[in-house]
Amino acid sequence: MTLTADTLIAYLRNDLNLEDDIAPETELFSSGLLDSVAMMTIIAFVEEQAGIEVRPADVTLENFDTVQAIVAYAHAEA
Repeated sequence: MTLTADTLIAYLRNDLNLEDDIAPETELFSSGLLDSVAMMTIIAFVEEQAGIEVRPADVTLENFDTVQAIVAYAHAEA
């Protein structure tokens, strides 16, 4: 499967009950919008949707702070 920004935003809204407006460039973690528990569920979702395995060393704000960064990371790893 392919991970898209729309799919990830829908997941954040529906499964993580995030009510804030989320754009592809919205900072999710550095802004405090989400926490480390949410990070673990997002990683599992990304792995399932993109068919990849996220390495612990890749779990950085650079790769996971925005929807845009998460999708770019998933596409680079696929």
